[in-house]
Amino acid sequence: MDAKVIVDLERLRYPNTGLAEVAAGLYSGLTEMEFPAIFYGSRSEVFKTQLSWHNIHRFWHPLPSSAKLVHILHQGSSYFPNTRGIKKIVTLHDLNFLHENIAEVKKKKIIKSIRRNMDDADYVVCISEFVKNDYLQNRHLFDPKPSQEIKVIHNGLRFPDTGSKLALTKYGFLEGKKYFLNIGVLFPKKNQVSILRALTFLEEDLVLVVSAGKSEYEAEILRYIKKNKLEDRVHILRNITDEDKYALIRNCEALLHPSLAEGFGIPPIEAMYFGKPVFLSKLTSLPEIGGTHAFYFEDFTPENMAAVIRTGLGKYNAQPEMYKQIKDWAMQFDYRKMTANYVRLYQEVLSSS
Repeated sequence: MDAKVIVDLERLRYPNTGLAEVAAGLYSGLTEMEFPAIFYGSRSEVFKTQLSWHNIHRFWHPLPSSAKLVHILHQGSSYFPNTRGIKKIVTLHDLNFLHENIAEVKKKKIIKSIRRNMDDADYVVCISEFVKNDYLQNRHLFDPKPSQEIKVIHNGLRFPDTGSKLALTKYGFLEGKKYFLNIGVLFPKKNQVSILRALTFLEEDLVLVVSAGKSEYEAEILRYIKKNKLEDRVHILRNITDEDKYALIRNCEALLHPSLAEGFGIPPIEAMYFGKPVFLSKLTSLPEIGGTHAFYFEDFTPENMAAVIRTGLGKYNAQPEMYKQIKDWAMQFDYRKMTANYVRLYQEVLSSS
């Protein structure tokens, strides 16, 4: 059977990011299903792509004659400038930039780059109901064609084997310590500063796992740590392996994720897979992702955040059944379920073309 679907895996060029994890999950799922896809991206020993990524594809990208459908896995992709004659699916991860305090010039530039993919997309796949509602309210900015359809397919993750040891071998300074965990980029919208302020009312350490950051915000965090003499309690780890990340999750007391803006929320799901309590903001997609199995901050005052954490941990420790309930909730976000949903959509689009 000739492969008719091009699947965009370009974001695998940025390991240790949520987008790379989603791309890897879709690749694994389609490969396991033996679905005939044409994978686009940087070829590696792990990911066998048939169309190799090149920067010139921003301007010129000849596509195989067998292709009837292209799936662009991120709304900001620049590598499919011409898809005339074939169907197009675009996955929309978020429109958070519309609600952030950024310059109008920059905002218009982002809108223009997204519009290049969205205006002629046959289907837009939103990764959460929140993102879908946000897009419906703002779709006029992207000039979509009238026949465009919108679906929701949650992201799916490749969960590790929880039976493996996952010891803190590399992080001996954490042995015997109780610590909270935060995973993500150091951006203002991730709101890590609020966690630092809450530490005044808590006894545990804090581990920040960082893949990238904005220099001004990182400087603010470092200044706060130094000013409040938290150097021995706050540990910043950068660009760690998946195995180390899972070891940190398995051994933490809880994941703290008071983010101000998310399209989905991968770190909370990863922690919930290990049966860990997660503490989230009530903003954007997070209540959808955490459901009734997460704890939520009512506001970001240090005293109130600390109180929510103490109360939540008390409830979690007093109810052993919560471990399995939390883990079961996370399993709905497995990569195989995500892949099956995309395959159904591919087949639907191909059958209608």
